[in-house]
Amino acid sequence: MKGAFAWPFLRLYLLTLFYFSGNSILHVVIPLKGEALGASNTTIGIIMGAYLFTTMLFRPWAGGLIQRHGPIKVLRMILVVNGVALVMYAFTDLGGYFAARVLQGVCTAFFSMALQLGMIDALPDKNRSQGISMYSLCSYLPGLIGPLLAIGILQASEMNMFAVCMIAIAVLTGAVGYTAKMDRRPDDAKDVSQQPNQGTAMLQSVSQLVKNPHLFKCSVLMLGASVIFGAVTAFVPLYAAQLDSGSAAIYLMLQAAVVVATRFGLMKKIPSDGKWHSYFTMSTMLLLAMASLCVSLAAVAGAALFYVGAVLMGVAQALLYPTLTTYLSFVLPKEDRPTQIGLFIAMADLGISLGGIVLGPVADLTSYSTMYTLCAILGAAMILVAYDRRSLTTEERVS
Repeated sequence: MKGAFAWPFLRLYLLTLFYFSGNSILHVVIPLKGEALGASNTTIGIIMGAYLFTTMLFRPWAGGLIQRHGPIKVLRMILVVNGVALVMYAFTDLGGYFAARVLQGVCTAFFSMALQLGMIDALPDKNRSQGISMYSLCSYLPGLIGPLLAIGILQASEMNMFAVCMIAIAVLTGAVGYTAKMDRRPDDAKDVSQQPNQGTAMLQSVSQLVKNPHLFKCSVLMLGASVIFGAVTAFVPLYAAQLDSGSAAIYLMLQAAVVVATRFGLMKKIPSDGKWHSYFTMSTMLLLAMASLCVSLAAVAGAALFYVGAVLMGVAQALLYPTLTTYLSFVLPKEDRPTQIGLFIAMADLGISLGGIVLGPVADLTSYSTMYTLCAILGAAMILVAYDRRSLTTEERVS
């Protein structure tokens, strides 16, 4: 096999699967255990949001550091720290989870940037979107079984099993990670001695978030969409308990299954030509708005609509991230691409964090249904952001 399906990349996808397995369990365990201990939605949202808020802060810095020292060297170092974080989950209570989430957030900033930037450097242009899609797909595969395993652990009150799972994931991730390899294409080799100071590069990249129209549009779209994804991650386990026949495990597993199926089935349909496709992106944001509305109306319409929302949410989530990331990999200047893509992904992290931290108090003051209605309105607003008249004109001419 060649391209994105060569053996070195398959090993990276396996590493991604192991790395994100812990989160598929924690996304259910933390909210439900927090509620059982009397924590408010605000507190649960802060604990859940701390993970990717920390990732957001470190991700742009991670991009520049990886560019300077190479992805493999950085990857091996942070896998050790990730193992420590997972062991902390095994032996601490709700209070210790916050510290573990912060530590794991630092690890994820470097892990995801190391793999994605390594793939971008190593893969030919025509295979780039496939590689990014496969990475993202494997980050969702654990969601097919993790929620069900988490529910089983909580219902059986077998926290020893929880500890064993966390330790096993840490060991497997480290073992696979230390055998991984990523080789840059010869034309992408860089003389690190000629690269600008890291602090200067960061300041320049932050200013590009506003100055560069491509980076700005993609970042706003990713931020808005990620707020909705974050609200689902943090509060669906609690919301589902209020619905007749509602199951958080079924919802999260169904959403993850749709993400996987969509990424695999539509991988070659994701644009990889460096052009902005308005119809494609606007349709994706429409799906996201409809998904949020279905989840909101499930409070009165029943669990069936709840699961329809899971399907629509999964399709939108599968398409949006690889589409925007691939587009930026073409339009951003090569010398600043790692740091600026890191900044873009940081906006995704910020959005997911805000989905828990900001919308938690909204749920406390109103209801989960009202909160998800606000998410639907936000998704609809993102359709306008995705609109580009010049792109639409070009697409019409092509068709």
